[in-house]
Amino acid sequence: MLPPSSNFDLSDWYLSVPTDDDGNGKADSIKENELNSGYGNSGYFFTGNDGGMVFRCPVAGYKTSTNTSYTRTELREMLRRGDTSIDTQGVNKNNWVFGSAPSAAREAAAGVDGILRATLAVNHVTTTGDNGQVGRVIVGQIHANDDEPLRLYYRKLPGNSNGSIYIAHEIKGGEDTWYELIGSRSSSASNPVDGIALDETFGYEIKVEGNTLTVTITREGKDDVVQVVDMRNSGYDSADQYHYFKAGVYNQNNTGDDTDYVQATFYALENSHTGYAY
Repeated sequence: MLPPSSNFDLSDWYLSVPTDDDGNGKADSIKENELNSGYGNSGYFFTGNDGGMVFRCPVAGYKTSTNTSYTRTELREMLRRGDTSIDTQGVNKNNWVFGSAPSAAREAAAGVDGILRATLAVNHVTTTGDNGQVGRVIVGQIHANDDEPLRLYYRKLPGNSNGSIYIAHEIKGGEDTWYELIGSRSSSASNPVDGIALDETFGYEIKVEGNTLTVTITREGKDDVVQVVDMRNSGYDSADQYHYFKAGVYNQNNTGDDTDYVQATFYALENSHTGYAY
């Protein structure tokens, strides 16, 4: 089976996997050049029989930091494309800023504003663990220095045949604001009539333009579901705030059985920014 980089351009991403091959006590990071040169892992990151890029992540595993509660198999946008002379963090040529940021920040960054588009199917979610965590997975994010302007969730409860889609917008240094796009995020939600089943293909688009965040869910034969979030008072347009997209599976259950897992298959993944010339 060919590795995911045979079907996808992964030159501006790195991958976190819940292994610890280097023995540092944290999840391993597969940097851009290695990732795009044929990296694969039969347990966590591989090409499916249908050619899709499969992300799998169990409840048990190494985490990216001591501040992280959950395991992940997730891509992190790296606009430096393997140029390790550019730091991973900072308002620099590895990250992007909002179009509403000061001009000096826009000039220093790799790009301004951004769009992340994905086509995917969630294949499996956890079925064990605490009622408040079971069935949850994050499949897309915008991350800032310390906070998360966007987390995109899929959640399917064990008794339901369909899953829900909802997002969280975190105010910088503050609380989350929640928006339900399809179904409910409740831990006792009834089966969402217009929900998304496991293995059902759907798309998402995450778009930042200035201080406006727009999340769109697309499904064949159905109307788009669109949520617009006003971020003018969210604190991300200051000179020191930088951003990067994330995509994959970020398991939101740390109470289930060790071998319980989340899995999604991505069929398309595209990131773009104003001024980013690749």
